[in-house]
Amino acid sequence: MSSVQVQIWSDVLCPWCAIGLTHLDEALVGLHEEVEIVWRSFELDPSSPRVSAESLSEALGRKYGRSPSEIDAMMSRVTEVGASRGLRLDFSNARPGNSFDAHRLLHLAKEHGVQMALKRALFQAYFSDGVAIGDPVALASIAESVGLPPDLVEEVLRSDRYAEEVRADEAQARSFGIRSVPTFVFGGRVAVSGAQPAEVLRQAMAKATTLG
Repeated sequence: MSSVQVQIWSDVLCPWCAIGLTHLDEALVGLHEEVEIVWRSFELDPSSPRVSAESLSEALGRKYGRSPSEIDAMMSRVTEVGASRGLRLDFSNARPGNSFDAHRLLHLAKEHGVQMALKRALFQAYFSDGVAIGDPVALASIAESVGLPPDLVEEVLRSDRYAEEVRADEAQARSFGIRSVPTFVFGGRVAVSGAQPAEVLRQAMAKATTLG
């Protein structure tokens, strides 16, 4: 049986990354190849404070120089797309902040075989449950909910463990010319940028498998 690795550069603050995951889920249905999915770190706003005092609409307006009405229209569109994919994206209650610690925990989760579970839990917490994604207490609770050992989670959050791994992911993204997320890299050779439909992802996977 052939196999392919799918690396996904993504941020837990990125709604299109959550939507893109639903497309990947669909693309994998009925697939005969063995697929290894690896989440790679990408920070949309590395200068953000751990927990922002701004609302998400205020933060986006400042970052992109858009009016409140433009931001509302943008978020409404993404909410509709998410709903069509079975996702509840509640931007009104989203609590923006810094995602660096979340990425470090995702590296811990990879070592324990629960990276995908943690990624889904982080998306759920931020986009649906109004959890402050940069709050260490909240992050610890989310990480422990997917089975990560509390002592290891605390150790990571109290140190700079996996910081180098996060920076390495980001450096690799730059070397690949990745400037936006999600970006899927199949077999280390075929890249797809954006929350593309399942069929596009299937075609990229098939091409990567052929190139082998």
